[in-house]
Amino acid sequence: MLVGIISDIHDNITNIRAAARLLRSAEVIICCGDLCSPFIVDELGKGFAGKDIHVVFGNNDADLFRITLKAGGYGQMALHGEFCELELDGKRFAVNHFDNIARALAKSDAYDVVCFGHNHQVELSQAGATRLINPGEVFGGLTGKATVVLYDTATDDATVLAVV
Repeated sequence: MLVGIISDIHDNITNIRAAARLLRSAEVIICCGDLCSPFIVDELGKGFAGKDIHVVFGNNDADLFRITLKAGGYGQMALHGEFCELELDGKRFAVNHFDNIARALAKSDAYDVVCFGHNHQVELSQAGATRLINPGEVFGGLTGKATVVLYDTATDDATVLAVV
């Protein structure tokens, strides 16, 4: 199964649309937070139509009430609060926004893959048997690089894709 992993959109409509095109082969989308404004929910829902979308909140998701209302209009979108656990193709995933929490989760050996964002830095690393994946930022404004990750559950391959 191909899983698209995104984070730190920070209201960048152009880049989230480009990310959706890049991840068209993904069957599931994981968003590690910092959508920022409610209008990004529409970009996720329409851009990743037909795919299950799992979203955790980040520290810059201010209007959770309206984000939640908008997400209700997209049956394929699940908002999980600040943390979620998923099983995808036999792999145990943990998803949260913060890198320090992700590292602690990885050390628990309870998960095969831990996805996170927050620091806007791409990271593909290993902590024991757990794969850590930070897709970097869709925003592109902090690091100058807009990136996403395509993860293959069958091969454990994670590929960083440049959005623009």
